[in-house]
Amino acid sequence: MPPPDRPVPVVPEALLAACRRLMRPLVRLMLRSGVTLPVLNDMLRTLFVDVAAHDILTEPKARTDSRLSLVTGVHRKEIRRLRELPPDRLQVPEVVTLSSQVIGRWLAVPPYVDENGRPRPLPRAADPGSTEPSFESLVLSVTSDIRARVVLDDWLSKGIVSANEADRVILNVDAFIPAPRAAEQLFYFARNLHDHVAAAAANISASDAAPFLDRSVHYDGLTDEQAAELEAFARAEAIRVLLEVNRRAAALAEANPAEAGASRRVNFGVYVFSDTDQPAEPEAADRGAEAA
Repeated sequence: MPPPDRPVPVVPEALLAACRRLMRPLVRLMLRSGVTLPVLNDMLRTLFVDVAAHDILTEPKARTDSRLSLVTGVHRKEIRRLRELPPDRLQVPEVVTLSSQVIGRWLAVPPYVDENGRPRPLPRAADPGSTEPSFESLVLSVTSDIRARVVLDDWLSKGIVSANEADRVILNVDAFIPAPRAAEQLFYFARNLHDHVAAAAANISASDAAPFLDRSVHYDGLTDEQAAELEAFARAEAIRVLLEVNRRAAALAEANPAEAGASRRVNFGVYVFSDTDQPAEPEAADRGAEAA
C-alpha cells in the first residue's frame, strides 16, 4: 500500500469519462464566449507543463525537458517555449478583498450585529465623541486607505446596501452577489470551482480516509412545483449555514489575530442546482440519495 501522503492513481479511462461530464458545462461556456478548441489546447499544454514541473516532478533535478515531455506528452521543443512564459496566477480584484472583509465583519462582529446576530442598520458616521458603531467605523476597522464615503456610494449603486428613512445604512443580507461577467464573479468562479475540484480530487486519490468533506443531497423525478420548493428551502438553509460559519470564523479571528507568516486558508461553500434530466430508463431514477 502506498504511504498515506502519496496520491493513488486513478484508472485513466474512468477518469476521462468523469472529466468529460465535468467539463461539459465549461466547454459550453467557452463556446458561447468565443473560446475555440485551438485556444483551449494552447492553454492546456501550458497548464500540463506547469503542473508537471511544480506538482508532479517535485525534485528540481528531475524537471528536465525530456522528463517533462515524457510525463506530459508535449514535444520537447514546445516545452522549452512554454517554460519561458511567465506563470499564470489569478489576481484577486481589490473590490473582492475589501468588500468581503467589510461585509464579513458586518455580518458577524459585535457591535455591528444585534443580540439576534443580525447586521445593525448603521449611521453613515457617528456623532463627534460618540462610541456608536457606524458605517465609517466599520470600513475603518478593515482599511484606512479608502474612504467610507467611496465604499458607500459604490455599494448604494450596486444595491449591496440601502438607506432608510432615518438615513441609516442597511445591508442587503444577500449582499455582494457580483454582477454577471464582472471581474469579481470570474474570480469566485475560478477559486470556488478550483477548491471544490481540488477537494474531490484529493478524496479520489486518497489511500486512506477521504481528507475533505464533499457531499450532496440529490433527488430525481420531481415535479416542477416540488423542485421549486426544494430549491427555495435549500437556498434558505444554505444562507443560514454560511452565516453561522462566517460568525465562527470572525470570532476566531477576533479572539486570536493571525500570527505573522500564517498561510492556511479554509473555503466552505454550498451550491444548489436544478435542471431537467434527459429521458432515461425509469429504473435509473435515484430518489433521495446522499453521495459522498
